[in-house]
Amino acid sequence: MIATSPDTTETAIIVGVITPDTSRWAVRDNLNELEQLARTAGAHVVERVTQSRTRIDPATFIGSGKVKEVKRLVKQHNADLVIFDDDLAPVQVRNIERKMDAKLLDRSGLILDIFAGRAQTAAAKTQVELAQLQYLRTRLTRRWTHLSRQKGGIGTKGPGETQIETDRRLIDKRIATLREKLEKIDQQRTTQRKARHGYTQVSLVGYTNAGKSTLMNAMADESVLAEDQLFATLDATTRNITLGGTEEVLLSDTVGFIRKLPHRLIESFKSTLDEVRTSDLLLHVIDVTHPRFEDHMRVVDETLDELDAQDIPRLLVFNKVDALDDTHLLRALRRDYPDAEFVSALRGIGVESLKEELLARIRADYVERTAVLPVTEPALIAQIHRDADVLTEEYTYTDEEDGAAPQAIARIQYRSSEKYDQRLTERIEALDFGHTERDESNAEPAVARADASAA
Repeated sequence: MIATSPDTTETAIIVGVITPDTSRWAVRDNLNELEQLARTAGAHVVERVTQSRTRIDPATFIGSGKVKEVKRLVKQHNADLVIFDDDLAPVQVRNIERKMDAKLLDRSGLILDIFAGRAQTAAAKTQVELAQLQYLRTRLTRRWTHLSRQKGGIGTKGPGETQIETDRRLIDKRIATLREKLEKIDQQRTTQRKARHGYTQVSLVGYTNAGKSTLMNAMADESVLAEDQLFATLDATTRNITLGGTEEVLLSDTVGFIRKLPHRLIESFKSTLDEVRTSDLLLHVIDVTHPRFEDHMRVVDETLDELDAQDIPRLLVFNKVDALDDTHLLRALRRDYPDAEFVSALRGIGVESLKEELLARIRADYVERTAVLPVTEPALIAQIHRDADVLTEEYTYTDEEDGAAPQAIARIQYRSSEKYDQRLTERIEALDFGHTERDESNAEPAVARADASAA
């Protein structure tokens, strides 16, 4: 673990670059976030360095002159770390490290270090280790020499501490082993998700530290770890909540997203993020008090696209409204996002309204049908009970026709989401004796949407 007592906390210098594509103000805000990431990892930032460049220097990223300036600041502050806000190429890492006596981290390396410190479960530790090894593999020669000097601390947790003498072949072997473990974890979680397939699944997504875990606690009336720091939650947490007294919903809290989230982390956390991909609805939680919340919204949208979750319906939830002093902004947001919910998860403001809207959205997609099927199909009858809300159920006999003996049948009126309606209908209609009829009068919202889709 990172030592964080006053006399052992590592000190860091953070570096950002202003290019024609990024303004000075954007870089300032980015460095604010980088400093928060450094604090989360256990470091104390003693200096910020910015450099304006028309193009990135391929050898040192910031240019040799700026490297000399950073080297001087490292000596002046006796800094342990230099952290760049962008990802560095392996050759840039080697060239910069040769010129200064301090550990060097880029943004991905810092985020991976935080994940290593946060991982608690075996699944999370496996996912983080895989991402770390993939990251370290391209930096193997210099990194292993660097670690052999036993610097330790931020950026060296996890596999690096125990594999100093490991060569690329052994790392590849370890990566293959971890991938096999993750495949088994993925299979286990797929089995777990199949067991929940009769429930509506809702996932909380959002920028890290937007208040997702606090909202989970407010909606589920339970205690999930909720801290005012980045990446407090790594493993997906799922709770069963009841809406409207009868509607059971599975609500999942997932890992937060962040600007420039390393792609290797998204790949490694596939089994965790599958909670998002298999959801029926996403609650996109936004910290409305953050000055760049609109940029955060864009980052979340882009990450969801990368996860192939762009088509899942979303409900925007603006959080921390109690801490927002700008009433004009709040009115403008209500005008621009009329379908959004505005809450304070910490104080419970607007949470009941959010639950009502969530229930309304779930029920708007319901389809009501009456199914007629033989009583000799108990497995299918059980599936109807599992995947749908049974409204009425009657067991009777068919009329005698053309001398045929009466047949015992079940007439079941049920209500299900569109997600399960097609599955149930196909199974019932596939029977030699079985059919369904849609109850149009009780499913107006769903009918309206179906007609609109057909048009």
